Amino acid sequence: MKFKSGYVAILGLPNVGKSTLLNSLLKQKLSIISPKPQTTRKKILGILSEENFQIIFLDTPGILKPRYLLQEKMAGFISDAVKDADIFVLMIDISSEKGKETLNDEFVKLLLSKTKKPVILLLNKVDLSKTEIVKKLINEFESMKKFRSVIPVSAIMNFNVDRVLSEILDLLPEGPRYYPEDQLTDENERFFVSEIIREKILELYFEELPYSCEVVIIEFKERDEAKDFISAEIIVEKESQRAIIIGKGGSMIKKLGLASRKSIEDFLQREVYLELNVKVRKNWRKDEKMLKAFGYGDEE
Repeated sequence: MKFKSGYVAILGLPNVGKSTLLNSLLKQKLSIISPKPQTTRKKILGILSEENFQIIFLDTPGILKPRYLLQEKMAGFISDAVKDADIFVLMIDISSEKGKETLNDEFVKLLLSKTKKPVILLLNKVDLSKTEIVKKLINEFESMKKFRSVIPVSAIMNFNVDRVLSEILDLLPEGPRYYPEDQLTDENERFFVSEIIREKILELYFEELPYSCEVVIIEFKERDEAKDFISAEIIVEKESQRAIIIGKGGSMIKKLGLASRKSIEDFLQREVYLELNVKVRKNWRKDEKMLKAFGYGDEE
């Protein structure tokens, strides 16, 4: 049997379950998830390797019309994923009235009209939808003749995820092993630690505040005879946001630190000492120089 390999871009509007799908396909939590939209900011690469194949999944930010420079950079990550991909997995949330709007999005319409690469359409969150509605939508989308297959799934319940993988394998081209068999991603531990802290910010704080935050790992020191030392900065845009992150008497940042440390230790499988500081960088989401420093520079 010849070896198969390729890149699979997971696309969709914000909060449709792209990161949950990636975690289910890999059977390991790689992308952070949150009920809030725009949780994923960068292109996350997840590698699934077996004896006869290697799939490189590209989890992308939600498709949206950029309102500021950070969102423009996020849109750039989506474009990069589209260029790299051999197969597209387009997800829509059929539990939401806005779910079908995905196909009316200008980016999606352009992709479907121009691409010659196979597109798999996933109708996600069927666990929250009525069976007759799911069947009706499957028939409707299949009649469009734009998709290689239309699959109802529940990424969070792991329903039909194996079927998605089987469909991808059928479409996967022959190719080399791009990454070592035991490699799960191209990102380092620093990146995932910063993402874990950002995930906890999304969980613990409300409204627009999490979207004004960035997490930067200042120091990550592995120590043989003591806990690993991690120093992280939480970047916000205003002094008022800094005060909210810290909380009265430091109560909120203590809560954030405890929740982050526990998840970091679960991820790293070792104990850590976590130090958190909050810094104000006015309008960082609109500042080209700062965005580049935070890893949102244009990819080559």
